[in-house]
Parts: sequence; C-alpha cells; structure tokens
Amino acid sequence: MDRKKLPIGIQTFRQIREDDWYYVDKTGYAAQMVAEGKTYFLSRPRRFGKSLFLDTLAEMFAGNKTLFEGLACYDTWDWDTVYPVVRISFADGVVADRAGLDLRVDEILADNADRLGVTLGAGSVAWRFTTLIRGAEARYGQRVVVLVDEYDKPILDNLADRDVARQIRDGLRDLYSVVKGQDAHIKFVLLTGVSKFSKVNIFSGLNNLLDITLSSRYSAVCGYTDHDVDTVFAPELEGLDRDQVRNWYNGYNWTGTAVYNPYDLLLLFSEHQFRNHWFETGSATFLVDMLMQRRFYLPDLARSYASSDLLSQFDVDDLATEALLFQSGYLTITGTQMVGDETFYILGFPNREVRGALNTLLLSALTDASTASNRRRQLALTLGAGDVSGLRQFFESLFAGIPHQWHTKNDIAHYEGYWSSLFYACFAATGLDVAPEESTNRGRLDLAVRMPDRVWLFELKVAERTPEGSALAQIKDRGYADQYRDRRVPIHMVGIELSEKTRQIVGFDTETIAG
Repeated sequence: MDRKKLPIGIQTFRQIREDDWYYVDKTGYAAQMVAEGKTYFLSRPRRFGKSLFLDTLAEMFAGNKTLFEGLACYDTWDWDTVYPVVRISFADGVVADRAGLDLRVDEILADNADRLGVTLGAGSVAWRFTTLIRGAEARYGQRVVVLVDEYDKPILDNLADRDVARQIRDGLRDLYSVVKGQDAHIKFVLLTGVSKFSKVNIFSGLNNLLDITLSSRYSAVCGYTDHDVDTVFAPELEGLDRDQVRNWYNGYNWTGTAVYNPYDLLLLFSEHQFRNHWFETGSATFLVDMLMQRRFYLPDLARSYASSDLLSQFDVDDLATEALLFQSGYLTITGTQMVGDETFYILGFPNREVRGALNTLLLSALTDASTASNRRRQLALTLGAGDVSGLRQFFESLFAGIPHQWHTKNDIAHYEGYWSSLFYACFAATGLDVAPEESTNRGRLDLAVRMPDRVWLFELKVAERTPEGSALAQIKDRGYADQYRDRRVPIHMVGIELSEKTRQIVGFDTETIAG
C-alpha cells in the first residue's frame, strides 16, 4: 500500500478525496443515520472529526457521486436526488456577547441564503431562518437538510462569565427552536458539539432530537479504530511500537468500539514522536480551577460512576463535574454497572496521554507549578530504580516545597483529601501503570504502581488519627501484596504518615518482598 498525505487539520471531504489524502470511511454511518431516522444529536470532544463528518453528509445530500466511489455508501445512496443543505457552524472565531452572537447568526443565515439562491428580508432570527428553510425547499423541490457544527461553542467560550453565557444560550435557543417548528419542511437534521445541554434550557424548543452520543452502534462514528490504524494507516506504522501507539492514544469509548483521537494519530505519524498532541491544543485551565474549587478527590478521576442523566447534564447554572470531564474528553466510559434497573457508567482516563498530561497540570495547581514537570521525571526514575531511600527524600521535598500561600490562602490544603489528591497526581503524572484505591477482599489499598520489574504498594495515613506505623502494618496485615506474588518481581510496601499539624512526613516505613 502506498503512503498518502496526512489530512492534518483538513475538514473538507472533497479536498481529501480529490487530492488523495488518507480517509477513514464513515459514510456507512451517515447512510445508516439517514435510513433509520431524521433528527439527531451527537456530542464528541474537540478535534474528533465532527466537522469532517458533517461535510461528508453535505456532499452526500448534494449528490456528488464521484467523490464517493469505493466507499460504503456508494452503491446504496440515491445520487439522483439533490437536497438543499443549510449549514450552521460556530467553529470559527469567538463570540464574546449576545450582540456578537446575533451578528454571527445574521452572517450565517445570509451566507446560506446566498449559496441556496434564497432572498431574506428583515426580521427576527426565527423569521429569517424560517424563510431560509421554506425558500430553499421551494427552489429545490426537496425538503431541507440542516447540519449544525459546534452548536455550543459560543456558550463554552463564555463559561467564565455566567451572565453572558446565559444570554448566548437563550439566543441559540431562539435559533434552534425553528428546526422543530419547520419539521414538515426538513429532510434531515444533525447537531454536533462538545457538550450536551439539557432539554430544560437550550433544547426546550428542540426536544425531538435523537441523542446518539451513548449509542454503542455509533461509538466509532468519529475517531479511528484499531482496525482503521492497521489497515488504512498501515504504511505509517513502520518504526513505531504498535502496543505503545495503542497505550498512548487509544481508549475513547461511548459504550461500543474504542477509538483514537484522529489529531493525535495524524501528528504521531507525521512527527514520529509520542507527545500530548491533542491535550496541548486545548486549555484545561477552567477545568483545573473548577476541580480545585470543588475539592474534587483526584483519585476518583481514575474510576468514578455516573448515570446517563448525569452525563447528559450540562447547564450554565449547573456544571456537573463528571459531565464536564466526560464531554470534554478527559474521561471516557470504561465499563457499565447495573444498579437495580438503572445503568451506571464507569468513567476513567482514556489513555496514557490524557492521564499523564492532566495530572501534570493538576500537580502544578496543587504545588509549585515551576517544579511539576521535573518532579514527575524524578519520581519515575526513582520508582524505576527501586530506590526506597530516594523515594522518601522525594516526598519530603515535595511536601516541604508546597508554597506557603497554599496553607494560608487556599482552603483546599486544609482537608485530608488534598494530601491523597496530591499523592495520586504525582504518580498519575508519570504515565506509569497506577491503580488508586485498589480493592481486595480484605480492604482497599491507597495506591499501587505496577512496573515490569517491580511493584510498589502505598498506604497513606494521617499520623494524629492512626497508631504509629499503622500504614505499613495495614498493607501487611491485609495481604495487599498477595495478588502480586506470582509476578516474581520485588514488591515494595511503603507506609507513609503525614502530620496535620506540621504538614510534613513523620513516618516512612518500608519493607520489600524479594521476587
């Protein structure tokens, strides 16, 4: 198979097909959606290929058959019928206030009217949008297709100012509510975005959408599967460790087939460097600030539970932590659990990139930001060398190096979970195989680090609340090491006691079981 050009940042289906770029065929999903339904909503994190999927649909409805030769939809799609397509996108630029939104909407409607040959007069947003839909239907003799890209971006850009975000939310509701009112004149609708705003606000006027976000059948509608990597991108795998590619970037899941973020893989194939390609394109500052303010227990990032209602909840006035983490791509679905008649989703990090990068950022927020990256490297080297004495020095330095203002100005430093969160973030940032709060039939270990040539088991206690030396004793008494004995590698058991009064390590007991 010959190598092709990598479509980094290319969201135009026609360009990809005409210029012979790599393309992962998603037309089967598109044809299936049109055959089985009419109005859809899909939420996926940024840079997952939503824009390209919408552009693909637009070309299908436009009847551009030659672009689809050899693809899944080619022999089943009705290429003789051409539909007018209204395209709405807020992907470009930033809307700063309600006036900016109104101006942007007017521009979008005018652009569609010009392209479709429809005349719009003056009037409200609802009236102009209605005129556009009915005018396009009359001119083409077919019902209208409405494709909306990044429907929620104007709101997300203003979450730091809730009043502005509410005003923009109301403005978008006025726009989208037209779609339901014009149902008789519409052939197909797909709205995509990052968040899922509940039906009581932005979707109150558009409650007929079928949400396929958590549909196992559409889990891979955006993103690349392992099969795609091994077939479509087979020429690009030369010189790369396939297991390392999977560990670093695979793992996003919406109850079906797991996928890679396309941007990650395309940059990896281009540069042949394992880096935080996707993570570095976004800003997680708002997210980190929220986690700190809410005193979120960071070990729960590796394993938490949420109902489908919670994952679908995203409102300007009620930003659920788990929903924000999930919808923005920092957590993904790793399993399900039935409780009575209700399904709960188990959330965790999708891959090494997100786990390491996010926890490095959180470590910076919990300690001195200037030392976070160096501490991550130092801890990984110390663990890899089995250096028990060096490990004690590392944690003594870590706790001693917490800026004084954390203890005087930030209430987060005064709750017990802070120490556990800091402890966890240090290990998770290394990119190693870390298991927080690992459960056994005799209790729950605070943290395990599983390496190819050794295992570390940690128990963290507050000295004033527990008997001296109880941390190491608990690891031994409850047999936390038993499940690792068959690995025949050294098992380092470490019990750490911290003082609430001095906020320093007052006990550091270790014992190693030879492999």
